[in-house]
Amino acid sequence: MTDIDVNALANAKARGERPYFFDDPAVERVLSITMAVATELAVMRERMDTIERLLEAGTPVTKANIDAYRPGDEAARERQQWHADYIARILRIVHQELEALKNPDLNVNSEELSDKQVAG
Repeated sequence: MTDIDVNALANAKARGERPYFFDDPAVERVLSITMAVATELAVMRERMDTIERLLEAGTPVTKANIDAYRPGDEAARERQQWHADYIARILRIVHQELEALKNPDLNVNSEELSDKQVAG
């Protein structure tokens, strides 16, 4: 087996042109950093879930046992649901803005909203 330089791979530039989703490169950089941190947190969350499950099963919590753990169907479903909810929370503002573009009638600023509540 050959040694792999994980840091070099992680920092390598992908081939081809990078896709951009926003007009402002600064927004792209912030989103990229945010998603990288979110990914690291998700990995830590899975490892913590593994530790909790090992403890509940009475299995010694060792690095080898954590690395060897494979979730069963139910645990995998729970993790998948957690990931879906987590990403939805992180990208909530992006989703809301896309919805506002699709449905301009629903796009109400806070002043208009408070005026409607006072009048109603």
